[in-house]
Amino acid sequence: MKTKPASNPSAITQYTQAQTPILAAVCETLRGEIEATLPSATSKVWHAIPVWFVGDIPVVGYKATAKQVTLLFWNGQALGAPELKPAGKFKAAQIQFTDVTQIPLQKLRRWLKQAGKDLWDYRELRPKTTQGRAARC
Repeated sequence: MKTKPASNPSAITQYTQAQTPILAAVCETLRGEIEATLPSATSKVWHAIPVWFVGDIPVVGYKATAKQVTLLFWNGQALGAPELKPAGKFKAAQIQFTDVTQIPLQKLRRWLKQAGKDLWDYRELRPKTTQGRAARC
């Protein structure tokens, strides 16, 4: 049985407060837009980064590094946005920001709306397992 991820906004606040002021502003802006556009999504710090889920499916998250914040959409390659670059081995795509002024708010809202509707269960994209081990591709 699948369980719904529990929201933990205080952990996301702590994550943001640990960033430099410029990157914290980027995180706060992204968080505000994500929560306004996907109000029914739950959120938590998952694998050390803030992530928003629809049901138990991760939709969007971000990671701050020393110089930038990377915004990741789990189904990002399906969004048809050239600004979003493929990431990882599944269908994710990402974009980086070093300052709040770089965030394209209208596009971000469009991407978030689409990502929240066109859900992909990324676990279905993984190789099937055989007797507890990943099948070789």
